[in-house]
Amino acid sequence: MKKKAFTAVLSLALISGLVLGGCSSSSGTKDDSGNSSGDKTVVKMMHLWPEGSSNAQYTIVDNIIKAYEDENPDIDIQTEILGNEQYKEKIKVLSASNELPDVGITWAAGYMEPFVEGKMFTSLDDIVKEDQFVAGTLEAFSVEESAYALPLELNITPVYYNKEIFEKHNLEAPETYDEFLKVVETLVDNGVTPITLGNKDRWTGSMWYMYLADRIGGPEVLNNAINRSGSFEDPALVQAAAEIEKLVNMGAFVKGFNGLSNDEAKGYFMNEQAAMYLMATWELPNYTTSPDVAQEFKDKVGYFKFPTYEGGKGNIDSYVGGPGVGLFVSEQSKVKDEAKAFVSYLVEEWGKHSVVDAGVIPATVVDTSSGDLDQMYIDILNDLGNATNLTLYADVQMTAGVADVHLNQIQALFGGQSTPEEFAKLQEEALAAEE
Repeated sequence: MKKKAFTAVLSLALISGLVLGGCSSSSGTKDDSGNSSGDKTVVKMMHLWPEGSSNAQYTIVDNIIKAYEDENPDIDIQTEILGNEQYKEKIKVLSASNELPDVGITWAAGYMEPFVEGKMFTSLDDIVKEDQFVAGTLEAFSVEESAYALPLELNITPVYYNKEIFEKHNLEAPETYDEFLKVVETLVDNGVTPITLGNKDRWTGSMWYMYLADRIGGPEVLNNAINRSGSFEDPALVQAAAEIEKLVNMGAFVKGFNGLSNDEAKGYFMNEQAAMYLMATWELPNYTTSPDVAQEFKDKVGYFKFPTYEGGKGNIDSYVGGPGVGLFVSEQSKVKDEAKAFVSYLVEEWGKHSVVDAGVIPATVVDTSSGDLDQMYIDILNDLGNATNLTLYADVQMTAGVADVHLNQIQALFGGQSTPEEFAKLQEEALAAEE
């Protein structure tokens, strides 16, 4: 099975159904087989929304589980909840020992492919409902036209900024990259941390690189390098790496960024110690609906699209993003039918509640007309509707081995241990080795 890069070109018509349709663990014990808890059938689920760091998503899933168990008293959903990076590591361990949970979280495209090739995920075609998902989302979780996970989220990645900090220094949201560099320079000169970044997790820095690659070389240059119709040593991709090097040398990023996790780095923005934070729209609850975040802070947060690059081929309505995570069912599950039924229910209910309860953009087409949506959420949906391109995160497009090279090189580039030319060369060699 040959891997292909995923690029979704979204038009207003495709997304209007979403916009204009309206602008913890369960209790129970299990026997040695792991399939029953007293008279109940146990369905084991792992997800990555801890109550502390992802309270909105945690609450939605927890409420859905409780409702499902109330409606299906013979089912006991038992959850294990880990943070993002810990989840990824545990899934690796469980897949190696063929002990995946009945239901779990996966990312799309290249990340998912080894699990499908290894016959670890089961096909979910029998529970896909016609026209249930926003165009392009289900395809990212499909192999040879068969769905092996159902998508929950749809994300784009803006730059959030603190409007009060900008106003204090007479700054405006930049539309061009030259304007952006002037913002960074002004903040540095005034002793303000321009950008927070938790590059210990590596994919965070990759998003900065992806945007620069897009704005300099256009929406296809990075995808072409990954799908092998192009090269990672394309001058635009080398130049994008050089711009990262320049930002680092300017002092654009928070001190110690390569040793900070994303959650740690996010704290600098939430505590108003950094002016900007580039992250996907799964962060919207913190700036819109979360009861745990002060309204005073929410009122200070705005966002802007990643700026255009003078002489570049990309445009401001091209986004890094795509489907977020999806739900899989293990091929080896002893309760496959029950697991599929729960996944079908969870996806549908997530679509209903994520919009109005958490401000999380769902992958399902839902009617939000009765919801009282925050203006930032509406603005993001309108931006998504006007998107000219949506390019899936680079590490998700790649197979695991190549993605690891990419992420390690991102960290090395940001840390000054790899030059732009070395960065591109090692990436190209890793991709070429898989042809």
